[in-house]
Amino acid sequence: MSVDPSKVLVIDDERPVLMTLEALLQRRGFMVQTASSAAAGIQAAGRWKPDLVLLDLGLPDADGLDVLRELRTQLPSVQVLILTANDSLANAIQSIKLGAFHFVSKPYAPEELLSLMGRALEKRRLERETAVLREESERLVRRLAEAEDRSAPVFHSRCMRQLEDLLKRVAPTDANVLLLGESGVGKEVLATRIHAMSRRADRPMVKLNCAAFPANMIEGELFGYVKGAFTGAVADFPGMVSEAQGGTLFLDEVAEMPPDLQTRFLRVLQEREYRPLGSTRTVKSDFRLVAATNRPVAEAVRTGALRQDLYYRLNTFQVDIPPLRERRDDIPALVQRFVNQFSARHGLPLPKVLPEALERLRVHSWPGNIRELQNAIEYAVVLAEAGGIGVKQLPADLQAAPAYHKALEGTGASLDLESRERQTVLQVLIDTKGNKKRAAEILGIQRPTLYAKLRRYGVH
Repeated sequence: MSVDPSKVLVIDDERPVLMTLEALLQRRGFMVQTASSAAAGIQAAGRWKPDLVLLDLGLPDADGLDVLRELRTQLPSVQVLILTANDSLANAIQSIKLGAFHFVSKPYAPEELLSLMGRALEKRRLERETAVLREESERLVRRLAEAEDRSAPVFHSRCMRQLEDLLKRVAPTDANVLLLGESGVGKEVLATRIHAMSRRADRPMVKLNCAAFPANMIEGELFGYVKGAFTGAVADFPGMVSEAQGGTLFLDEVAEMPPDLQTRFLRVLQEREYRPLGSTRTVKSDFRLVAATNRPVAEAVRTGALRQDLYYRLNTFQVDIPPLRERRDDIPALVQRFVNQFSARHGLPLPKVLPEALERLRVHSWPGNIRELQNAIEYAVVLAEAGGIGVKQLPADLQAAPAYHKALEGTGASLDLESRERQTVLQVLIDTKGNKKRAAEILGIQRPTLYAKLRRYGVH
């Protein structure tokens, strides 16, 4: 593989020196440009971007050390060899301090100069390779950190520490686990955590969202099929159960699985064998099952969305994941994690989250849980300014007065009429970002009536 010749710029006010060096260096395969003044040399360096500069200190229009300083500012990676008849120790020390590679006194032997040039260019090559490796290393670290951020849950709050203790005891077993919780609380993250802590961690983890496929397709996705089993089956497909062999099968939104398929899947759990669609061959199955649903499980069983017998089979261990509003101690760590993640992903400077913004994030009700927080932080990171992330960089619904969030949080789970009214009024105020005129219109009441209700609630 051919290597482009190195570019050398010679700056010297003596024409014989320029001609001699140009001829010498060209014979040795260098690309050469010359300049007889400081101004011409600086201009040529900016335009041509040489790898190496041979610089005379005694120039007619500027001090050579000032030229060196300008070159290193303009081209930080360029190597500079000082050539001068004034070989004072002070000049030598100062030039090295300013970043020169070496200091050569005139007259000099050509071979000595060429040797120094070779060392200087080798230093530049190594520095460039180091910079590339450092950049690649930093990119890899960011990717690994981002992957860890996505896969490792945060366990700072008391309820999540208790949940972690349960996971540490359950994960090493092969017991089925049913994860319950609202949409966005991190059920898939915890399922991944269970697999990572299990004895099957070195085997595949296969994920299937039962709500993502039409009812007539999900059976084939789960159990696979043979060529010709149905229209469009142009090749054999092993299915998710087969791919999870020896590992973990994660069924998200399991209550969305069609009832007749639930019956068949229950038999697979009991007998540990199944047949792909269109096949007469029985396939043995060995997988650990983790399932999840965001539906209230008692309601799902009562309405028939989740078969009772399948529920009992899934529910060897039931893990209830608390919503984000019940684990507010986790919010600061989650915020910082997402700030790091999205700064790296978008190639943006790492912003500081200002206290008022963090407080606004802490008191928000988070109906979308961690997924909503993640989206809010990505929005804020993209809009972050030099001063960091303040309230103005947060999404609009988070800029509503925090007093409404706090008051809404204090309503609890009471079902009496007054509490329901209070919840409705405060939620409308949050949705309208504190706009009382708009809130009154939505509620169908006069503004004085709204003000009176807020005084009764203790918020304004």
